[in-house]
Amino acid sequence: MCIQMLLKTDRVCVCVCVCVCVCVCVLQDLDLAAVYVSDAQYNRNIFFDTSPQAVRLYLLYNHWVPQVLLYVFILVDLCLAIFEDPAVVPLPVWATMLVELICLSAFTTRLVHYAKVIPRDKFWKDPKNICIIVIVLLSLLDMMIYGALKATDHNAVRWSRVLRPLLLVNVTEGRQLRRAFRSIRNALPQIFLVFLLFIFSVLMFSLMALKLFVKRDLKTTEGEPYFTHYLDIVFDLYVLVTTANSPDVMMPAYNANFFFAIFFFLYILVNTYIFMSVFLAVVYNSYKKYLKEEVRQLVRAKRHKMARAFAVLQERREEGAEPVVTRDCWNQLVRLVQSDISTAHRELLWSVSDDKNQGYIGKLAFVQLADLLNIQVITMKSRPHPLQTLCPALYLSPPSRLLCRVVQHRAFVIAFDLIILVNAVFIGLDEEDPVIGNSEWVFLALYMLEILLKLYAFEPRAFFSRHNFWNWFDTIIVISALIATIVNTAVESSLHYSPREILDIVFVLRVLRLIRVVDSIKRFRTIINTLIRIGPTILTFGQLIVIYYIFAMVGMELFKGKVRYVESSDPQQTDCGNPLLKDSAFANRNYCKNNFNDVVSSFILLMELTVVNQWHDILYLSPTATRLGYTQNTQKAMCLRVAPCQPSIHFVPVSLTACC
Repeated sequence: MCIQMLLKTDRVCVCVCVCVCVCVCVLQDLDLAAVYVSDAQYNRNIFFDTSPQAVRLYLLYNHWVPQVLLYVFILVDLCLAIFEDPAVVPLPVWATMLVELICLSAFTTRLVHYAKVIPRDKFWKDPKNICIIVIVLLSLLDMMIYGALKATDHNAVRWSRVLRPLLLVNVTEGRQLRRAFRSIRNALPQIFLVFLLFIFSVLMFSLMALKLFVKRDLKTTEGEPYFTHYLDIVFDLYVLVTTANSPDVMMPAYNANFFFAIFFFLYILVNTYIFMSVFLAVVYNSYKKYLKEEVRQLVRAKRHKMARAFAVLQERREEGAEPVVTRDCWNQLVRLVQSDISTAHRELLWSVSDDKNQGYIGKLAFVQLADLLNIQVITMKSRPHPLQTLCPALYLSPPSRLLCRVVQHRAFVIAFDLIILVNAVFIGLDEEDPVIGNSEWVFLALYMLEILLKLYAFEPRAFFSRHNFWNWFDTIIVISALIATIVNTAVESSLHYSPREILDIVFVLRVLRLIRVVDSIKRFRTIINTLIRIGPTILTFGQLIVIYYIFAMVGMELFKGKVRYVESSDPQQTDCGNPLLKDSAFANRNYCKNNFNDVVSSFILLMELTVVNQWHDILYLSPTATRLGYTQNTQKAMCLRVAPCQPSIHFVPVSLTACC
């Protein structure tokens, strides 16, 4: 009897263990399939290990918390340039190095986590991992060398700072930036050929200009010889392509003879319009060609991921039948992939996949799940207004319903658009007039009344849903303007004057209120909503930040302290703290703040070079025969410096940004 009971107990334990093992295997399969689907949804092409432990680590790796922390550490690492010499806000060397060491530790931890997820051979064959390791090691080496030199009172250079933005490109989450830089790299050969032809054209026109003007003894407005040195002519004509020195460079020749304008007209036609159009066309075609190939690879990788997820979850309902995924299994998978999805949304996706209402789907319908999850679905819940629940008799009364119809009518919107336009006229008038000054309170009262009426007519949670951007924008601007106006009035009444900072905030908020008119015009609203939705694509502009940062770090190490902004009322003190710039056009035009003395000034200067207006004055202008910039240089050396810099900062990034 006891033996029989023991045998029954053993059978029960075996059955329980089998059930537990089956449940564990099912959960592991669901986790693996969820990872595949998530990778396909977000276009991640990572060959991770499929063991249960690696899958759990991979899920943690892709969690939003470590991803946000990674970007925070990258941002902190980049912002260290604000506190490092030359600094905007100086901090001790040990403090900045300690923060940088913490950031490097975070990058190393993230890299080690990634190494635990993917096979070892894949890890060491991935160039971005090698790049991160090299950047971390070189940064540590630079920190040790810099610290030792500073401790012994020697001059030191933080050369590893130019490597910091490369972390933004080489982290796993920087796929979009890497894709953009790959497209740039692939397009460079064709761009280079066009650029060589363009340079050849500039050299030919420069030689022609030398022969035309060298013997005519023409003078510039500064009294200098005009077009007498070949390298000067090359540089001036190169600047003319960017239109930064037009028409100044042409005027001496044009004043001498009317027909010399034909030469400059042909030059601008060929090099500014034709060559720049060809250049942009080549960049665009090359970029789009390789971008299409990138998209094809992404689509293939997405289908491969979804096929592997289907292979994990598939089951056969009958012998010899096609493998399928059941509805229950599909629902569990969707909950794992997107936990915040509503039941109605999930049912909608299933009805799209199982259009025949069979209770299961095949491989063709299953692989569409990643695309279906990327479709934005707005769920609108019909809720009664809180006032209807609290005071139904009052809210449903005829006067109340009439008021709601008036607020919801198109005429109500038009009326307040007209009020905004009248407000725009008052904003442009003199603030010192008491009538104009007091009218601000009238407009604020009208705007607050509009918001309150809308909240009365529309259900508040629907009015402030996350998809109603313009309602949020309108309310925040109006309330901020009201608070700023109240603060300004209180300060003015107590101190008998208005601080300039508060007035600036008030004026800006008043102008921002005019943007509300955009929401009333359907075509304008469509354009603005499109710009908001393509925000992730605009992140490709990060390539400009990378280029700016590298040039800024190099410029700060080379040119810090060479040009200084000195506040002085003496018109004779126009040397920007550098005797070489005494009475130069650079100093006379008050460009002294255009320097590399800190990272903020460096970024502003590089932005000015990107815009190209007067960029030649910033880098290369002086009334003397010797050209002067941040250092004294020969003409040839300056041209050789500017030639690779200006196209890198302007033509290539701007052209590729236009393609994006």
